Amino acid sequence: MATTANIHAPLGAVTVLRLVDAVYNAKSSILAWKEARDTRNALSELTDTQLEDIGLTRADIAKI
Repeated sequence: MATTANIHAPLGAVTVLRLVDAVYNAKSSILAWKEARDTRNALSELTDTQLEDIGLTRADIAKI
């Protein structure tokens, strides 16, 4: 009967996993930043009346 205590990861596997996780997290962060930036840019093009209609002010745009 094999136990997990007898099974070892190949040399460097943990390092590769950490590297892949770091790249994935960096990509996710960049995509989230770009989406927020696109949203801020789109909201900045609206008039004050249009912003009021959706319940926002110009000061709220910077918080997004």
